[in-house]
Amino acid sequence: MKVDIKSLQSWIGKTETRTDQITMAPIAALSATFDRDDPEPRPGDPLPPLWHWLYFLPRDRQSDLAPDGHVRRGGFLPAVPLPRRLWAGNKQEFRRPLRVGEVVTRTSRIADVQYKEGRSGPLVFVRVRHEIGDALVEEHEIAYREEAKPGEVLPSAASAQDRAQWERTIRPDDVLLFRYSALTFNGHRIHYDRRYATEVEGYPGLVVHGPLIASLLADLLRRNLPNADLAGLSFRAMSSLFDTASFTVCGQPEADGKTIHLWARNARGGLAMDATATLR
Repeated sequence: MKVDIKSLQSWIGKTETRTDQITMAPIAALSATFDRDDPEPRPGDPLPPLWHWLYFLPRDRQSDLAPDGHVRRGGFLPAVPLPRRLWAGNKQEFRRPLRVGEVVTRTSRIADVQYKEGRSGPLVFVRVRHEIGDALVEEHEIAYREEAKPGEVLPSAASAQDRAQWERTIRPDDVLLFRYSALTFNGHRIHYDRRYATEVEGYPGLVVHGPLIASLLADLLRRNLPNADLAGLSFRAMSSLFDTASFTVCGQPEADGKTIHLWARNARGGLAMDATATLR
């Protein structure tokens, strides 16, 4: 499929703004989804790292959605002609905590659009920069690729580090994936529609959301260092996870006392996501 990268790069600089209030109900619901025993949220409580993904949700009309469940491209996001969309990575700079009850405006800007040739064919990467009030700066990278070819086999993941100071095994059943999709108003059908995921996009099962894996890594850090003062978090998706097998979220504090290595390991020992947390 031909990609007109010059045309797509005309989206660079495009912005949109959205205002939301940090309400209590989504926090309590995600806490239950993550099997946490948190007290009921109260006004003024700090929002846990990455839980801002419960807010500033898409509000696209049903009639504006594409067959994959996302809004049709060509509005804020570039009209990339490649059909498969993936969460490639994310970087967060925490300046202060968001707090329950706060009304915040998020300003989003298309920061970059790049074309690459991968092993599976053409790839387009779109980087979006979000500024969330004076509390948080986030850079989100989205990858687009061609549809699966008949008989295509997913490449093997690189081996993950096999020892960690912290570990937690996650069973990503379809209820967990559905609940996270609902909480983040994510209509992407690869996460809850098994027929679409396997027959249309060619995956072996339902795909575990990249943000869900990242959030579970941040949650592992929070369980083990509940009073940590985070300055930054960065994530890179390395290979996909599916609801067909459990995976493990892992953490290892580094000797400098300021850096935490976090990663997700699939059932075969492959690296699914690699992350770094930086403490103040």
